[in-house]
Amino acid sequence: LSVLTILIRMELSEGFWHHEYWLPPGATWEDMKESADEHYPQPQDLLLCLPGALLLIVVRCIFERTIALPLGRRLGVSDKLRPKVQPNATLESFYVLLGRTPKEGDLTSLAKKSDLPVQKVEAWFRHRRAQDRPRLMKKFCEASWRFIFYFTSFFSGLALLYDKPWFWDHTVCWLRFPQQPLPPALGWFYLLELSFYCSLVATLPFDVKRKDFKEQIIHHIATITLIFVSYCANLVRFGMIVMLVHDASDHILELAKMLHYMKSKRACEVVFIVFAVVFIISRLVLFPLITYYYFMTKFQLFPISCVINTFLMILQLLHIFWSYLIIQMIFSVILHGAKRKDARSDTEESDRSEAEDLAKNK
Repeated sequence: LSVLTILIRMELSEGFWHHEYWLPPGATWEDMKESADEHYPQPQDLLLCLPGALLLIVVRCIFERTIALPLGRRLGVSDKLRPKVQPNATLESFYVLLGRTPKEGDLTSLAKKSDLPVQKVEAWFRHRRAQDRPRLMKKFCEASWRFIFYFTSFFSGLALLYDKPWFWDHTVCWLRFPQQPLPPALGWFYLLELSFYCSLVATLPFDVKRKDFKEQIIHHIATITLIFVSYCANLVRFGMIVMLVHDASDHILELAKMLHYMKSKRACEVVFIVFAVVFIISRLVLFPLITYYYFMTKFQLFPISCVINTFLMILQLLHIFWSYLIIQMIFSVILHGAKRKDARSDTEESDRSEAEDLAKNK
């Protein structure tokens, strides 16, 4: 039975990695055979993303505690004092098990059970929700970490690609594909990006939650899938360009967040407008131009490329969704001075909305 199980697994593995699925017609894995001078992507290389993600989480914790936290205090970031709720087993049980915002009938019932006026029960839940809201310093530390990573990622990616002819002429991306040796630096960059997004998925339950939490999960899954698939199919050149286009605006958004938490309103609004311009140009102009024009019209389709196209379309839909929120926030808050309200906040009672957080990219 064990031998049969092994044979079945081998057969499934061979079927999964069949060259007709992963490579264009006429190409086989033999075309990507390694030699002493030439290295090609190997799927097992991506297993390093697991210890890589763990290492990034450790580095992030150290960075936030030793650098971001003292920096935030020095720059004037401070948490607003919040009223502490009196311990109440009845109300706490309802809060944890049934909901954070009881209805009018529930308030009356809870008031009777706890022998408190309805107004005090309502205030207890309001203060309890405030107690659970993420602190401003926590938000600042998270934004600082992502700013450092996205800034480093974008400019290091730019340094790696600026002298590559296929970066300026995208048709060269497909020249002699898939017989395109992988430079070690690009391989490590790919692994770093994959490790980072895996670390984001691992820390999602502990990070500040927004109303687009589901969209974030979809974005991270699509990104991880695209990195994995493009690496295995040796679409590294195309993948590098797509990642660079994505990273172009991310660090600007995180800088805008940091300025907001520092209460630098004018600087925050200027940086946010710069972010909006870069985001819209990179995500709604350059991204579809690169993905759809060059990849879909200039390149012969095969099964795995159809998978890539599907996930690229998912990302494009997210880009349109976030671009709508960005434009809406610019007109309603920055240009017309409307009261700030973060459409992605985890609560309707946020002390201060974060206008720039409306555009969470990935």
